[in-house]
Amino acid sequence: MALTIFPGPDIIYVMVQGMANGKKAGIVTALGLATGTIIHTSLVAFGVSAIIRNSVTLLLIIELFGAAYLLYLAWQVYRSEAEIAYSAKGIKHRTYFSLYKKGFIMNVLNPKVTIFFLAFFPGFLWSEEMSTVIQFYILGAAFLLQTVLIFGTVALMAGKISTYLKRHKHSAVVLKWLQIVVFIGIAVLILL
Repeated sequence: MALTIFPGPDIIYVMVQGMANGKKAGIVTALGLATGTIIHTSLVAFGVSAIIRNSVTLLLIIELFGAAYLLYLAWQVYRSEAEIAYSAKGIKHRTYFSLYKKGFIMNVLNPKVTIFFLAFFPGFLWSEEMSTVIQFYILGAAFLLQTVLIFGTVALMAGKISTYLKRHKHSAVVLKWLQIVVFIGIAVLILL
């Protein structure tokens, strides 16, 4: 949930669509982004399940790579300015289908989501008897649900959120440091 909440291209896009084209547009965009996680879940469910069955060493390498990438993201956030840049200017009105499709494609093509799923999901498998594919789909469904709830809330409250962030400039600094802590925390969790 913490990763979903932090300002990134997806959540900012939902907020901008909600501000520029209304709550329904923001919600449709959120649904597109959230359902894109089905692709990531499927890739992880079938790809990582095969890796787990065949090579514990390769799984460890993926986890190490994922933790290193999260630490790199934390470093990138640390080096960046503490600001949230978003604007509804120049946002053209789109059909609901095109908003859904754009959200879906944005999520599917986001390498950060793929790496997050690859590195993070295997650590939450809870049963050696149950199929890893089923476990990954349960984790994916939980991730999809929380994404819909968070992005949907952002879409519904887009105007209020943007007004608050504009009025409280220190919010960007707090969000920046929370993002750093979450990236480092997840990296450590993966390594443990």
